[in-house]
Amino acid sequence: MKYRKWALEKKLEILASGEQIGIVETCCKFGVSTGTLYSWRKKFEHRGEAGLKVIYDIKSKELKAAEEENRVLRKLLSDR
Repeated sequence: MKYRKWALEKKLEILASGEQIGIVETCCKFGVSTGTLYSWRKKFEHRGEAGLKVIYDIKSKELKAAEEENRVLRKLLSDR
């Protein structure tokens, strides 16, 4: 199955739907696996909305910047 990023608002909508119509029906309706839905629910119960926010993009950008900096520094050291 394809990896998909869900917006915070959509995750909250899906969680609310899970409470109203049930997990299985919600998963079928939105195309979310039951494991994902249970994971979101657990994160929401422990950390609230902050637990559902997507931080992948931020870390990915920071990681790319750090890798580029390392590449430049290694090149400078190898030129000595």
